[in-house]
Amino acid sequence: MSLSNPALAPRYEVADRPPVRIADILLRWETVLVLLLIAVIIFNASISPYFLDFYNLADATFNFSEKAILALAMAYLIIVRDIDLSIAAIIALASLAMGLAAQIGAPTPVLIALGLGVGVLCGAFNGALVTYFALPSIVVTIGTMSLFRGIAQVVLGDQALTKYPASFQAIGQGYISEAVPIPIAFVLFLLLAAVFAIVLQRTTMGRRLHAIGCNPTAALFSGIAVNRIRFSLFVLMGLLAGLAAVLLTSRIGSTRPNIALGFELEVVTTVVLGGVSISGGAGGIAGVVLAVFVLGLTTFGLSLINVPGIVISILNGVLLILSIAAPRLAARLLRRRT
Repeated sequence: MSLSNPALAPRYEVADRPPVRIADILLRWETVLVLLLIAVIIFNASISPYFLDFYNLADATFNFSEKAILALAMAYLIIVRDIDLSIAAIIALASLAMGLAAQIGAPTPVLIALGLGVGVLCGAFNGALVTYFALPSIVVTIGTMSLFRGIAQVVLGDQALTKYPASFQAIGQGYISEAVPIPIAFVLFLLLAAVFAIVLQRTTMGRRLHAIGCNPTAALFSGIAVNRIRFSLFVLMGLLAGLAAVLLTSRIGSTRPNIALGFELEVVTTVVLGGVSISGGAGGIAGVVLAVFVLGLTTFGLSLINVPGIVISILNGVLLILSIAAPRLAARLLRRRT
């Protein structure tokens, strides 16, 4: 039957997605972060002639690559309404295990496997407490933060373990090649960010994570294994914390009881600034990556003009509060206008 007859033609068509409007693009949080990143670059370039040097920028990524890797898994956890505040303590415990093994002459592959393994075990411990015993993740991970860090402090005391092989230290201190002076840790972050973004935006698993974050009960009744996925995310968080421990320990060449102290605040700040809703159910990896560069380059620029670290910590706290409050205030203003 021909559709040339006007009587048989469809009356309307339903699009798969709403049309893209310029106003929608300009109002996206990622667009705000891009503008903020441009402002940070312009400001830092104006206050320091060394900011835009390629080698300086490449070396600056050493200071935030481990935290950026942690932010990827933390984004997944916050999307499903969970959080892990023990990540810095997991790094300390994994670094302790690697340091003790290095003292007895363990080779580099064993040290890497040990760091990753300790991270996975710590993540599984957190996940079991949260999912199988139905405990709040923030309470559990505050407790394990003290537990893991306390073990490291009791074993180490005030000493540092520094007997690491040169091949192990080359992981955190090395570059892709002499011709391309880009740190290995930064390249790992970019590769992981691409994988995490594809999984979150283009796969069934990504849709399940958003469904759990929006309504865990509805997700459970729709056939999604909510607790199994949440447990897997804590294990993934532990795995990346172990990877961060490998990179950080090899970069500084030592294990200390205060290693990675304060990382959890900076990681949560990065994720929330990246547009991931602290209430769960919304967010993407693109915004997290942009937030990594905004915070990383801001810290780097301020350090070039010798701004004290405590001032940078205050700035991170202010950004965390603003990134949580700004979307809520904007939504409230829009409701009042309508």
